[in-house]
Amino acid sequence: MGLLVVGSIALDSVQTPFGSNADALGGSAVYFSHAASILHPVQIVGVVGDDYPEEALARLAAQGVDTGGVERAAGESFRWRGKYSYDLQNRETLETELQLNVLDQIHRPTLVACDTMNYWIQSKHEALLALLRRIDVILVNDAEARELSGDWNVYRAARWILKAGPRIVVIKQGEFGAVLYERDRVFYIPAFPLEEVFDPTGAGDSFAGGFMGHLARSDDVSPENLRRAMVYGSAMGSFAVERFSVERFGEIGPAEVTSRVREFAELVRFDIKPEHEYVPS
Repeated sequence: MGLLVVGSIALDSVQTPFGSNADALGGSAVYFSHAASILHPVQIVGVVGDDYPEEALARLAAQGVDTGGVERAAGESFRWRGKYSYDLQNRETLETELQLNVLDQIHRPTLVACDTMNYWIQSKHEALLALLRRIDVILVNDAEARELSGDWNVYRAARWILKAGPRIVVIKQGEFGAVLYERDRVFYIPAFPLEEVFDPTGAGDSFAGGFMGHLARSDDVSPENLRRAMVYGSAMGSFAVERFSVERFGEIGPAEVTSRVREFAELVRFDIKPEHEYVPS
């Protein structure tokens, strides 16, 4: 199964209590591609300005990403600046701009997934609802799920989104893990326990890259494999936060990913034996 990502290719300036980084590689498509390309070949589509460094695109290509769909246009590149609080969950967006939508140009896709953000929920609500009717998977964080559905309860919010169109809803909850919702199934995966977290920017996009990268590589969207994809997504998200920008992905390969996925399996595996079950006396 081929894998195409359409999204922002950006330069990020991030400040956390543990350091800062200016004009670093960022954007949803960049994080997605770096994470997914370790598992499966990726084609990236997006627009950069004439100020975007050529070496940044070369770095994507060196990672095995097909950058033939990246268009360079006159003007400034997409930039995002953010500041995180000490819990690394609360983010203040200081500047954001630009988004692409090319779904109409893609014919008969096998599986369509989208991510979203508060801006689109607030400013393009009707267009977003129309989009939900045309996709298979949506990946959102818990705040976005609540805002989109108008329901504070995340479980009910997921059910509302499922009724709006997608057959799979993934709600990302940062340090609390992620939940996969289908119409008749729910699956939860915890976040990987880390001693050091430097920068949570792009963790959700990296999760999406791992999730979709595994599905594309395996060409299997069965319920069992969707659960495995959740683990690969969580593994990639955990790598992303260990360094600023996409630096960590330049240090790992399939062996490191496999090792972390196995650690995830040990983290959540347990057996229920008859002698351990509690039954009424």
